[in-house]
Amino acid sequence: MLDTLITSKTRLKLLLKFFLNSNSRSYLRNLESEFGESTNSIRLELNRFEEAGLLTSEFDGNKKYFSANTGHPLFSDIHNIILKQIGFDKIVETVIQKLGNLKRVYVEGDFAKGKNNSIIDLIFVSEELNREYLLKLIGKVEDVIKRKIRYLVFNDEEFNNYIKDIDISELLLLWKNEDL
Repeated sequence: MLDTLITSKTRLKLLLKFFLNSNSRSYLRNLESEFGESTNSIRLELNRFEEAGLLTSEFDGNKKYFSANTGHPLFSDIHNIILKQIGFDKIVETVIQKLGNLKRVYVEGDFAKGKNNSIIDLIFVSEELNREYLLKLIGKVEDVIKRKIRYLVFNDEEFNNYIKDIDISELLLLWKNEDL
């Protein structure tokens, strides 16, 4: 859908990279290897986003790092559009709200890093979860969003052990039960 509105593939990749996970931070050469595109097209789009105030930049040594300007008035709107484009809104609406005793849901892997992929990796944190029902709901959501969903289910203790071995910045909190 967004590719109809935004015809620049580089611009779409940058929106996904920086506005899906506001913790994403990258520099030009890194984006070149990640996107497989020329530095000129990426630089042009980075400059446009920065001039519009959608991205901020800072130097670390001789590298200029870019990140989303979360204080920009359009940040949350762009973030929500990106979530809908990927199908995260359907995951929240269909799966999370119907599972009951769920504490948190995280996105892991490529999407948490702001990279597009046909597979969405999710982590569910819950003390008790009906895995059969979850599997049924995941199947329905996959049909709607046209992406494969892989998932892990942890209780609090298992999750805390899991995150000891990974970079926590590579997890994106998708949903949290505010009542807990």
